Amino acid sequence: MTHYFTNDDNLKSNIRKINTIINGTSYYFYTDNGVFSKDELDFGTELLLTTFEYTFPQEKKLLDIGCGCGPIGIYASKKGFTVDMSDVNERAINLSKRSLNEQGLKANVFESDAYKNINNKYDYILSNPPIRVGKQKLYEIIMEAKNHLKSGGQLWLVVRKKQGADSLISDMKKVYGNVDVITKKKGFCIIRAEN
Repeated sequence: MTHYFTNDDNLKSNIRKINTIINGTSYYFYTDNGVFSKDELDFGTELLLTTFEYTFPQEKKLLDIGCGCGPIGIYASKKGFTVDMSDVNERAINLSKRSLNEQGLKANVFESDAYKNINNKYDYILSNPPIRVGKQKLYEIIMEAKNHLKSGGQLWLVVRKKQGADSLISDMKKVYGNVDVITKKKGFCIIRAEN
């Protein structure tokens, strides 16, 4: 599991192309060993994207933090958002760039450990956060998002209930004040927090 968060050059590559349709939009992304959800679009990310509510995407800036192989950022770019995508995994970054380039989509994809290389403010930050990275790093990603949201900006997350969604929501309310569970399905919660 830790290989998702490191750059292991010894991990054998096996690139695959994943085709999918979300909310009537067809797109694809490349995935590989050492990248989260290497065989298909995971249910949590799909639920996040089908639930995500927005208006006038062409006027909005969105960050896909912990982008992995890029399905959130690719989807947002295709919808018309101005997109930044970040990850600590170099393989994930390269896969995201390849998927975007081949589909004629634009996004700024770069390496960042949480917000270390991020200076912008966003209308939306979306993530299927790396729960297994540990509570300290997880909370850094979620709680520090507030500092990178515009006034009225929103953080959207997907978290499994059995992986601590209730305690996370309680802790988020201390930071954000306005935190809602938008939907629950198959043990996953879509959480929205507003700055």
